[in-house]
Amino acid sequence: MKRKILIVEDNVGLSQIQKDWLSQAGYEAVTAMNEPIARSLIRKTQFDLILSDVRLPEGDGISLLEWLRKEKKDIPFILTTEYVSVPDVVRTIKLGARDYLPKPVHRDYLLELAEDIFHPVAIVRKQERQLFHRTSPIILKVEKFARLVAPSEMSVMILGANGTGKESVAQTIHDNSERYGKPFVAVNCGALPRELAASLFFGHEKGAFTGADTAKSGYFDLAKGGTLFLDEIGTMPHEIQSMLLRVLQENVYTPIGSGRERISDVRVISATNENMELAIKEGRFREDLYHRLNEFEIRQPSLEECPEDILPLAEFFRERFSKELKRETLGFTENAKRRMLAYRWPGNVRELQNRIKRAVLVSEAPMLDMDGLEAAVSVDGNEKTDTTAILPLKDEAFEKESIIRALKACNGHREQAAGMLNINPATLYRKMKKYGLK
Repeated sequence: MKRKILIVEDNVGLSQIQKDWLSQAGYEAVTAMNEPIARSLIRKTQFDLILSDVRLPEGDGISLLEWLRKEKKDIPFILTTEYVSVPDVVRTIKLGARDYLPKPVHRDYLLELAEDIFHPVAIVRKQERQLFHRTSPIILKVEKFARLVAPSEMSVMILGANGTGKESVAQTIHDNSERYGKPFVAVNCGALPRELAASLFFGHEKGAFTGADTAKSGYFDLAKGGTLFLDEIGTMPHEIQSMLLRVLQENVYTPIGSGRERISDVRVISATNENMELAIKEGRFREDLYHRLNEFEIRQPSLEECPEDILPLAEFFRERFSKELKRETLGFTENAKRRMLAYRWPGNVRELQNRIKRAVLVSEAPMLDMDGLEAAVSVDGNEKTDTTAILPLKDEAFEKESIIRALKACNGHREQAAGMLNINPATLYRKMKKYGLK
């Protein structure tokens, strides 16, 4: 079933272009020229996403969003405008808008945003994805393992918290394998509908079931010769686990409604943030499937474990989003750098990316200050308090940790670390001696 998207735009030419983009990507797009028409359509049709200009001949995009919230309609909402207003951005974010895009909206960026919102079950990548080269020792060790296992056909399981970049590790394995140049198919196992799982994985023939008007290829067909990446494997329903195990054991599968078996020619890489030993013990995951998937294990660390990567990643995302959002930025203030290094990043790289994107969009100055970034710092091992940075060191409960993080981020360079901590090098040296950090 196609996702339905409402485009609210009074520029007929522009709305038609956006409609064509979305239709070509497999969505069903409907247009409206003003707020009253949009409200009427929303009352009659269940939309999955609304893309609205702020300025309309009747009404405006922000009041449409306010009306939606009063009607308790939780539809993802994206605003577009030629005139970016910081108060409007703040207001729409508080109302729950997913994004605020300056015009002209670019096709690739709009489609990528729609994909992120809908969390597609699977994405097929036939071209190499641009990956940022990280330099922290822990990440370099992960990349070493990824390249080491890549030439083999071993199944790999990548463990790590949400947002750490597990798919990037899978992509690195694929790019350094003999299957490079073939499809890389990423499947979100947590979004797999049980009743359609067999058809999605193995495909179906025309007439195989009600609604099967045409034959359709499954993920094993789409990934033929390449890599099948099974993300969130720990959440896969038990019945789907059984189907997958059979394919991995026998190396064959049969499309729904077909009497002919097909050879499975894919390299399987899986990822999860689940405690798999506990999942097996509780009967949520099959132990035999686990061992089939985990011939080689790689653990992707959290961003907090790699403070050396925080500022380079932030700069990478700043440059990327400044270009995409057409905003002129030059860098980060020293205060922003301290905030980012002190923050624990519970959402990992994904959270860093999202925060930088928002900062680029709302900033009125070329140097980003990252306002509102707070870090939860452990005081006694259990209780947590909020602080905004490693700012001038005052509280002995967390200054040792701040010094360690700053030194690590600066690769042990004391003068740089002192600048990051907003203290002079002599003071840093005394505190290092106090905590036995020399």
